Amino acid sequence: MHTALIDTYSTQNFYYAVIVSQCCRLMRLPYIPILHGGNLPHRLEHNPRLCRLLFRPAKVLVSPSLYLKTAFTAHGFSHVVYIPNSLQLQQYPFTIRPVGPIRLLWVRSFSTIYNPCLAVDILKSLLDQGYEADLCMVGPDTDGSLVVVRSYAEQLGVAVTFTGKLSKPEWTSLAADYNVFINTTNFDNMPVSVIEAMALGLPIVSTNVGGMPFLIADGVDGVLVPPNDCQAFVDAILDVKSNPEKTQQLVLKAREKVEGFDWEVVKAQWREVLE
Repeated sequence: MHTALIDTYSTQNFYYAVIVSQCCRLMRLPYIPILHGGNLPHRLEHNPRLCRLLFRPAKVLVSPSLYLKTAFTAHGFSHVVYIPNSLQLQQYPFTIRPVGPIRLLWVRSFSTIYNPCLAVDILKSLLDQGYEADLCMVGPDTDGSLVVVRSYAEQLGVAVTFTGKLSKPEWTSLAADYNVFINTTNFDNMPVSVIEAMALGLPIVSTNVGGMPFLIADGVDGVLVPPNDCQAFVDAILDVKSNPEKTQQLVLKAREKVEGFDWEVVKAQWREVLE
């Protein structure tokens, strides 16, 4: 029998997922919600009835992060299986890169919840302290934030490279020119872009929110800082720059971790769920 896979986010897509799930029930079609939204625990708290409609009858819930698995289990959903986001590692050449001039890379859709203006603040602070630094921001606009960030960079008098949406091969090729990956979000689950950056050998500095501490062990395979804290980001980036041996160990450990996310490993977990 066929099984429907329903990508489930915490944004307006949540209501679409509810509708699709009820259509599946009417057709007696088994379905599996795939939990993507880092703010889904908010839905569990504030939309309990719709969550029961969507999640209770599901064949199983697949969570790409231990963060969401933990949150859903705490709300009484025991049929949650952890299957991490996958990637094909051969497409991500691992390179240990020195951090001389600080070249920051940010890859997300432009949305308020991802706090893109903070990336501009970080660049401005580094430049004000006399460091040679630049910033490239990759991603499409989703809520008008790109216009806001462009304007904000102009107000601060800093030059930021905006590429718009790039294909995966395009941005991973671009990443070869950068040496620190920053993730400024206020809400998160287990972002694929961070996993990809870990695979490429970019040291990660990320906010310590949502699923990030389930993906990154602070000081072991990346650096976690408080949300919306420009100074903490700057301090972490300068530590990455000034301690090359420590940074090398961070990126080696990060690559070792994401080897467990390779599709050749993950597909066996999917087979077990879909049988």
